[in-house]
Amino acid sequence: MKVLDLRCSHGHGFEGWFASNEAFETQLSAGLVECPVCADTRIVKLLSAPRLNLGNAKAPAEAAASLAPDSSGKAQVPAEMSPEARWMRAVREVLAKTEDVGERFADEARKMHYGEAEERGIRGQATREQTEALLEEGIPVMPLPIPAALKETLQ
Repeated sequence: MKVLDLRCSHGHGFEGWFASNEAFETQLSAGLVECPVCADTRIVKLLSAPRLNLGNAKAPAEAAASLAPDSSGKAQVPAEMSPEARWMRAVREVLAKTEDVGERFADEARKMHYGEAEERGIRGQATREQTEALLEEGIPVMPLPIPAALKETLQ
């Protein structure tokens, strides 16, 4: 298994795991390698050197404990995480704590705003016109682009 350091044309860095360099090249030329942050398929392989962890590695239990929830119930995020990794973690948390209402988003947001439905965290799709109408009504909404990698089940 080859672990490659990759970067998209927008500067997002990420790792890719491939059976071989040839497998990477084949998938790259077919447009199958994409940035997990922005779904860009213009990917370049970065130079990388092998790493050996010979004694400064945390034990698995210690590493898991460093991500355990603190007294507030929020998971501790290591300071050395990249901005992309922090963003992906935040998006995963939003996905886990909200209900996907799909194309009914604007209707559900209005029902909650006007007390016709129980308040809860929701996410879904809305057109630009629907979004502008919600904002004009005083209903706070914000776009959250979700990378394709988070929309599918990992294998």
